[in-house]
Amino acid sequence: MQLLPSKDNNIIWRILMVYRACTEDYEYILKHVVNYDLVSDTDKFSEASYEIVSAILAEAGRMCEEKLSPLQRIGDLNPANLENGVVRTSPGFDVGYKAIAEGGWVSTSADPEYGGMGLPLTITTAVNEMMASACLSLQLNPLMTQGQIEALENHASDMIKNIYLPKLISGDWCGTMNLTEPQAGSDVGALSSKASDNGDGSYAITGQKIYISWGDNDFSENVCHLVLARLPEGKPGTKGISLFIVPKFIPDQFGNVGVANKLKVISLEHKLGLHGSPTAVMQYDGATGWLIGEPHDGMRAMFTMMNNARLGVGGQGIGAAEGAYQHALAYAKARKQGATSAPKGIGTILDHADVRRMLLTMKADIFAARSLALATAVSIDLSNASTDEGWKSRAAFLTPIAKSFGTETGCRVAELGVQVHGGMGFIEESGAAQYYRDVRVTAIYEGTNGIQAMDLVGRKLMDGGQAAYSLIDEIQDTIKNCPADFSSMAAALHLAGKALRDAISWMCEQKNINDRFAGAVPFLNAFARVLGGYFHLKSAIQEGHTGPRAKLARFYIFNLMPEYIGLLHQAKQGCEHLYAFSANELLEA
Repeated sequence: MQLLPSKDNNIIWRILMVYRACTEDYEYILKHVVNYDLVSDTDKFSEASYEIVSAILAEAGRMCEEKLSPLQRIGDLNPANLENGVVRTSPGFDVGYKAIAEGGWVSTSADPEYGGMGLPLTITTAVNEMMASACLSLQLNPLMTQGQIEALENHASDMIKNIYLPKLISGDWCGTMNLTEPQAGSDVGALSSKASDNGDGSYAITGQKIYISWGDNDFSENVCHLVLARLPEGKPGTKGISLFIVPKFIPDQFGNVGVANKLKVISLEHKLGLHGSPTAVMQYDGATGWLIGEPHDGMRAMFTMMNNARLGVGGQGIGAAEGAYQHALAYAKARKQGATSAPKGIGTILDHADVRRMLLTMKADIFAARSLALATAVSIDLSNASTDEGWKSRAAFLTPIAKSFGTETGCRVAELGVQVHGGMGFIEESGAAQYYRDVRVTAIYEGTNGIQAMDLVGRKLMDGGQAAYSLIDEIQDTIKNCPADFSSMAAALHLAGKALRDAISWMCEQKNINDRFAGAVPFLNAFARVLGGYFHLKSAIQEGHTGPRAKLARFYIFNLMPEYIGLLHQAKQGCEHLYAFSANELLEA
């Protein structure tokens, strides 16, 4: 890494940073923090041993370092564009995508029957996060395809599976999801796209969809859209929606592409970030599609895709945070400015206490969010590979927390990355601002973080808090067996667990759902903070009290985790104060 002057020689500086994939961190977390051995001990995933996983992560890491990370700035400075109806992607993205596809990184968890690796979702989660930290704009493409593969595996007919899955898994074709319309965002049930039976097993799809990530590209043979639309007899709302696969080019029974379908990209959005990812407005004019799942049951099929996609988006946030952290650390180690009283200072801004505070906050939050994401993935894998229903409940409970905390961590860490750069962070040439611009949407798409929190205190507490309490019990069990060297951290976590248990009870007692919703976001964030402390403590115990992971754990538990106190106070205030204001008073006060 070095600092280079720009064309105007001393006013603006930019960093040449060498991105490093954090394979050692993933391996440590899998082995010592999230109990990955429970996954590899199952019959379903018995071949995915630590040794195999280590080799897979190393290979994926090399691909991210060598093929994807050089595309990060290129995609931002050379956005995808629509040229005479054709989407032109950023320079080099075709080569980057080829490396992803040929390496099998689209299909790590896909069914081996159709060419996938059949690996646990836990491994896919780690690989996807690495790709996101290297080049988030391009990583969004395989993430969409992975979701489509999962939906088809679970809900498509054998005919559709045989045609589409081998092509999607190989990366020859790409997949998208089409939910949103101009008048139907989070309220999917308000969509107006229509489907009519062609009488030959296919349907004619008509309507417009917006915000379609990677709606088209110029490097894959075909682009396949999963589209929500309503059949004529479909009831209003979400219960009357059906799901269809609508390809750009209509394939024959052997998967050979044929004539162009009646769909098109009519524009690409001009966005705050993710410039290398074409976000399309799609128009369907009687396009040919095929039903996925049962008529009027499209939301259930789509949620199969969306639930794990939410974990994937949480991983995008963590990946962007990792990139921003590495960028900021490189700058701080090289930027000489100001006198410092730090012992054994190195003569750069890294000597300053506040810069240290920001960098340690970034590093500690990334570890907490990464551990949470991998713990969620382990729960999902165990829910699929064992008969213990408790894993399914835990996976469902952790997913909204992992999505929200992962993306909030991405936004927070990327913002701190700008701050570490000082004035240079506000200058685009430094590259620091791109991480913040790119990651901001992750807190919005795949269900806003507010919706994740409402889901957590609503549907995910319908069991009376059983899944939530089981997590607290697990934390307390770890504390009971904690070595004496970690007693102060364990005591702090014990108090946090008790406070969280009281908040769960309070939430479950509320009859007015808006009293829960009013405190949903702070409740989710408090739960994430405490889980982060738990993961840090487990990490520290494994390493020993003098190691760097233990030092990081102490920083997190005593500097960051105490935020739960104020958050839980907010969570239990109810909705009275929110609705005390009329609309006019909101303007006047």
